[in-house]
Amino acid sequence: MHKIEAIIQPSKLDAVKDALVEIGIEGMTILEARGHGRQKGHTEFYRGREYTVDLLPKVKLEIVVSDELVDKAEQAILSSARTGKIGDGKIFRSRIDEAIRIRNDERGPSAL
Repeated sequence: MHKIEAIIQPSKLDAVKDALVEIGIEGMTILEARGHGRQKGHTEFYRGREYTVDLLPKVKLEIVVSDELVDKAEQAILSSARTGKIGDGKIFRSRIDEAIRIRNDERGPSAL
């Protein structure tokens, strides 16, 4: 099993969710996040004053998938979240040793 964490633009969340559901992934955790990478934020004007917005709104998506679905899930996220502009986000993949369903102590990929 693998955990995929994707940091994406909030405007791309629905497209990414739809792409994941289409390949059979329905369980996911979605968190609102703020941060920046290379784009380092931007400058805005409000009531005549200039200020810097250096932590931009992002969405963090977390899913745990079986080994067979890892490549499909990553490709679904890549193709649906990409705009080709700076700030599109990142994907992180890590190995998961065990998953346990709390309700009935089911373990392994069937607990997903």
